[in-house]
Amino acid sequence: MTSTSHSNLVEQPYSAQRTTLAFTDPSGRRRTTAVTFGPESRRDPLLPQRVRNGLLHDEEQRCVQVRLTTAEATHPAARALLDAEAGTALHLHRALDGTDHAQLFPVVVGHELDTAEPYLLYAAPRGLPASRTHVMSATDQRVLARDLMLALCLLDGQGMVPRGISPANVLWDGTSLQLWGLEAMARTGRPRTPWGRPPYCSPEQRRSAGTVDPRDAVWSAAQVLYQLVTGRPGPTDGPPADLAQHRVLAETLRGAFAPLAADRPTAARLLDLLAPGAARRIELTVPADETGRHGEAFEQALHLKRQAPPTEPSYTAGLGQGEVLCPYCLENIQLDLTSLYVTDNRMQYQPLDPSRYKPGSPRLTDIMRGAVQRCTADPDFPEHHIPVPYLTNGRPLTVAMVGQSSTGKSHLLTQMIAEITDGGLEPFGLKWQSVNPEQHARFVRERVQPLRNGKVLDHTGTVGLDGFARFVESLLITDVRGQVRPVAFFDLGGEDLVRTDAALRFLLGVDAMVFVVDPALALPLPHLDHARERWGLEVNRDGDVAFGTVLDRLPKNGAYLDVAAAMVVGKADLLRFQPPVDRWLDEAPATRLDPERMREESRDVYGLLRHHAGQAWLRPFDAIRRCTLHVASATGGQEDHGRYPAGTRPRRVLEPLLSLLAMHGLIDVPGGAEAFSVGTAPALEAVPPRAAGGTERPWDAGRAGGTGEGRRSE
Repeated sequence: MTSTSHSNLVEQPYSAQRTTLAFTDPSGRRRTTAVTFGPESRRDPLLPQRVRNGLLHDEEQRCVQVRLTTAEATHPAARALLDAEAGTALHLHRALDGTDHAQLFPVVVGHELDTAEPYLLYAAPRGLPASRTHVMSATDQRVLARDLMLALCLLDGQGMVPRGISPANVLWDGTSLQLWGLEAMARTGRPRTPWGRPPYCSPEQRRSAGTVDPRDAVWSAAQVLYQLVTGRPGPTDGPPADLAQHRVLAETLRGAFAPLAADRPTAARLLDLLAPGAARRIELTVPADETGRHGEAFEQALHLKRQAPPTEPSYTAGLGQGEVLCPYCLENIQLDLTSLYVTDNRMQYQPLDPSRYKPGSPRLTDIMRGAVQRCTADPDFPEHHIPVPYLTNGRPLTVAMVGQSSTGKSHLLTQMIAEITDGGLEPFGLKWQSVNPEQHARFVRERVQPLRNGKVLDHTGTVGLDGFARFVESLLITDVRGQVRPVAFFDLGGEDLVRTDAALRFLLGVDAMVFVVDPALALPLPHLDHARERWGLEVNRDGDVAFGTVLDRLPKNGAYLDVAAAMVVGKADLLRFQPPVDRWLDEAPATRLDPERMREESRDVYGLLRHHAGQAWLRPFDAIRRCTLHVASATGGQEDHGRYPAGTRPRRVLEPLLSLLAMHGLIDVPGGAEAFSVGTAPALEAVPPRAAGGTERPWDAGRAGGTGEGRRSE
């Protein structure tokens, strides 16, 4: 990938092309204004974004629009590039707005990204590209070097590394610098990928060796300064031969030309050479993450959960040899060869007599895989059938999706299943097979394929006229030890989940739950107001009513509910520029389960909900002993007239299910399933509550209070 040029962002005449734009400004508010645009050009010949100058008439504000055409926006990689640029611009606005440092970077005006032609608006650039300067004076060199290192220090503090620094995107107005190229930003520690042109991209970046290091940008900055001093580009793999002849470079940047990042100085060290004490002053001026202070409450909650002994669901105690719990009537059943049925070509059940076939024959095995058994354990319960493989492969694991209507439960579950069928479980040593081929084929045909093709799924409705819930999909999961377990998924409509009649009886036997948080309902953030207006929603400070109904219906054997659970902030694409969601949603799919990393995500999501939504939205975490928290987006963007303009781009949809599988022992994790779910006790917890001096630990107050709900304070 190339670096970008911004020479075409300035001094372009305006044409008479006038239109109206409606976009979201950095504060999250909607803004509508007439705009006049100038001629359009490519920002870089090898990048999809187009750029044009504009004038926003409501405030007579000059701007630059970076956009994708309809054709370009159909490519996920192009949208991801524009999303990354918008995310960086908004992140820097949040971190630096109101400080003297904000002027070092482009000023974001607004964005509209979930549309057929997505775009980003900046205020007009300040200054001209350094590429237009042949040789810079020694005085200006020192000021530009200071500003450039200051910008790199600020980015380093935010975990960002600008990979595309070049004379084309270092702008200079004669007194100060403005650093463009936000589309080339990468997070520290991510695998390096090729970007930029030599000599400005570091040798490791050019080779995609190792992981992104802040000192990659130090190399790029040094190369820009060398060109401004000498009027020519430097070597691509090491220090210039004439470095000693240039005092400013030799005094401050000698180590910056080292071929390896580990041998280069940090931007903070170079900044202190140019402006002593400046690096320390940056730390004092940039505000900390506002949700981080909730980490102590999260750790306190985990401590309380570790003190509560684990319990086993009561319904497992009465299971006999070969018996499983019917997921519908909740009675114990086992395989009965006299009650088997198969469907005919009219989808009607017909009796099956296995004795007609040779025992152990491949044909009988295939027929039995598609057969069902009529359950007669409860003669008063409506007629229901169970797939035979569900009865013959060990104890089943049932998973229920929980949330109000329109929270995105069905889209999330559909993409979970799609990820599994695409091999998403293989890195964890798991294999899958459908429990019932016919049922699975129908699920793929009616839900997976339409959603992947960009169609919005219809409203969920799984409680039939007979009044009981049925699972919508079931799989056979084989773990690394060769043990097979059926996994069945319930997905009820939100209106069914708030009922308290027999339709919810199935909850008494559920093993795991996925609580889906709709950010539009939970988070009173201004940039969600537009989505709320579209969907006719209002913020509910009392939490999801479906959560409360389900939690009240679950059996409780101790201080906590012992069903395994995952809380998911769904539709996370709505929050993709909001910390800490921006960090986690950008993570690559997991290939192994790291308990500490899972707790780190849980801690961040806990802080997000506790800070913005309030404790009521954390009721599942407070009430359930084993519960992790996640962010996920089933679609990657918002729908437009019943379709997703660029198709669907699921992000982190499998992680909640992986967590549930680990809690139930299907995935081996360091420390075991118990430690994975509630963490291990730190050394401090081994100290008696009143140690030397009678000091009481902060979590001991109110320790005896049940589930822990309502005990944490701001």
